[in-house]
Amino acid sequence: MDAHDLRIGDAERERTMESLREHFAQGRLTHEELDERLDRTLAARTARDLTEITADLPSDGYGYAPPPAPVKDGPVWDDRHAYKEMMRAHRHQLRAAHRQMHEAHREWQKNRHHRPERRHHHGPGPIVPFLIVISIIAMIAGGFGALKFVLFFAIGAMIFSSIRRAAIRRSLR
Repeated sequence: MDAHDLRIGDAERERTMESLREHFAQGRLTHEELDERLDRTLAARTARDLTEITADLPSDGYGYAPPPAPVKDGPVWDDRHAYKEMMRAHRHQLRAAHRQMHEAHREWQKNRHHRPERRHHHGPGPIVPFLIVISIIAMIAGGFGALKFVLFFAIGAMIFSSIRRAAIRRSLR
C-alpha cells in the first residue's frame, strides 16, 4: 500500500490548516483560496488528499508530509539492523562484565579466610588491664560501693569477648 493512501487523523489536518494559514499570512493565498482549501482539508481522508491541497505551495516546513514508507534495502533498514547489532553487542559486553565480577566475588569469598593475618589491634588498650588490677585491689580492700557490680559485669564481658574471638579464629582456620 502506498503511504499516500493511508488514512489521516485530526493532528495531520490541523498541521495542514496551520500551514495554509501561514501561507495566507505570507500572501501566497487569497482569502477565498484559504477558505476553500480549509474546507477541503477538513473533508480530507487520506494523506494523498492533504498532499493535493498543498501541492502548489512551497514546502518550507509547512503542510503535510506523509511518513516515508519503510524500505528493506534502504538506509532506514540498514540503520535499524546496525542499531540492533550494536545493542546485541552491548548486552553481550554487559553479560561478560557481570560474569567477570561474579567470578571475582566468588574467588574473593573463597580466599578471604586464607589471607595472612593483619596485625590490627582490637580490644582494650594497655592501660585497661592496669585499671582492672587496681579496681580489683580496691574492691578487695572494701571501696567503690555500687560500682562493684559494674566492674564485675565489665570483667565478665571482656572474658566472654576474648573467648568468642578465639573461637571465631579457630573456626576460620
